Amino acid sequence: MGHAHHHHHAEVAGNRRRLAIALVLTAIYMVAEIVGGLLSNSLALLADAGHMFSDTAALGLSLVAVTLAQRPATSHRTYGFHRAEILAALANGAALLILAVLIAREAWERIAEPPDVHGGLMLAVAFGGLAINFANLMILSGGRKQNLNVRGAWLHVMADALGSVGAIAAGAAIYFFDWRWADPAASFVIASLVVYSAWGLVRETLDVLMEGVPKGISIDEVTGALMGLPGVLDTHDLHVWSLTSGRNIATIHLVIADDADHQGIIDTANRTLAERFSISHATIQVEHDELANKCKPCAPAAAAG
Repeated sequence: MGHAHHHHHAEVAGNRRRLAIALVLTAIYMVAEIVGGLLSNSLALLADAGHMFSDTAALGLSLVAVTLAQRPATSHRTYGFHRAEILAALANGAALLILAVLIAREAWERIAEPPDVHGGLMLAVAFGGLAINFANLMILSGGRKQNLNVRGAWLHVMADALGSVGAIAAGAAIYFFDWRWADPAASFVIASLVVYSAWGLVRETLDVLMEGVPKGISIDEVTGALMGLPGVLDTHDLHVWSLTSGRNIATIHLVIADDADHQGIIDTANRTLAERFSISHATIQVEHDELANKCKPCAPAAAAG
């Protein structure tokens, strides 16, 4: 347990450091993209800068959430503040969807009458944005698989990197072929990428908030594993949900044989849930077969009353 506790704190410290570095890099280049977009009159660059602004806000929010989640539990919030990370991820996803709508609306207005755009400057700034995004992706990749909050920030940066690629393509089309329509067209592509990256994040965070079964866990498999334990005769009232990324919780009633080892079954069940299903905290109620059978005839009468 001590090793796991130390590993968790090391992981949190690593995520906080990753988010802080990515935040500084993104904020610095966001200003460069805004200036470059205004000077070149490029909507694609301004859209990318807007996405970088949302990245900055998202990274800042994620950083605050990671810190807040480490606050100890209180008598009012007995699970602590772990859900702050999920709320931050949901806010990031919702902000991305709103940003995509704004980009698409502006692109629609421009596509009918494309304005003059300085393709060379647009290219240079977009290449710089891509380099910054690539660096941030490398920085954040270490924590994105274990933490939904970091994954939300990583998806922000990934969508922004793809947006930079679109801006580069549009800048090249304008610079070499004078295809001014490429700028609003690239903006539509950026908006589509933003929606794609955001929707999966929003759906996953809503699953956590609605206390759905965590991804990768099957209730049938959990039930089968517990039913296979020596002395377990039946299971009921099984619930599995996530407190936050990587913190799965379960409650279960086990009906056991009258002569079974009560504490031994609880220990084995806890170990099975932790090792096979990554359920770190389980509340297990044990009912002896004789007591469970006595209660069965009472159930219809209670329901009728």
